[in-house]
Amino acid sequence: MTESGGCGDLRRHARLWLWALALVPGLTFAQGFKFSPDPGADRQAAEAAARQRIVAENLSTPCKESIRNKKIAVIIGEQQSNGVVVAQQQNYGPHFQVINSRLQALGLRTYTPEEIRRQIAQAEIDAYFRNDPDAALSAAKRLSANFVLRGLITAQSSYNPIVRVNQVSVGMGFTLSAANGRTVANAAASDASYAGPDVSAMALTLLNEQADVVVSQLYSQYCRNAEIVPAKPAK
Repeated sequence: MTESGGCGDLRRHARLWLWALALVPGLTFAQGFKFSPDPGADRQAAEAAARQRIVAENLSTPCKESIRNKKIAVIIGEQQSNGVVVAQQQNYGPHFQVINSRLQALGLRTYTPEEIRRQIAQAEIDAYFRNDPDAALSAAKRLSANFVLRGLITAQSSYNPIVRVNQVSVGMGFTLSAANGRTVANAAASDASYAGPDVSAMALTLLNEQADVVVSQLYSQYCRNAEIVPAKPAK
């Protein structure tokens, strides 16, 4: 009786064990099993592909050779909480390089921050960010620049009660103008939120993330809208 009962128990345990194994995915008899893809990774890949399509479409815009080699002065400023714009160009070298390297890769010519500081007074740069058309024309003439690309960093602070941190939303707006002040192109990097006090560093992070799209938008509009306006040196 004991042996018979023991054998019955063993057979029941064996059947239960095999049944349990059959329900476990990923074993040898579940050939071809694959883990479900990470939905977050799929979303990021889709967003990256969409950005690449936008960039490719923008860069396919025909561009006249007559405007490809014209001089563009890039100046960058940061709007503080009181509305005053700080625009000491030596503080924004990394931001300049992110934009400059891409513009040059497209065959466009830009001034370095050092060249700008040597030829334009700080007062003229400050006035330019106040949308002073006379200052814009004066700065363009002093540089003999055909176009001026202005990048403005903005920020908004708020308290996030969920994670209990001060949150800063950073954006950068770009306006490309001809020497006579006429707007040729606009683009923006925004819709990103970071926590931290260093607005300039956060703007650089944002710019690195969105620079390809921003520059391609500026390039496309520049190629469609630009008309060469000679920027003669000031008398």
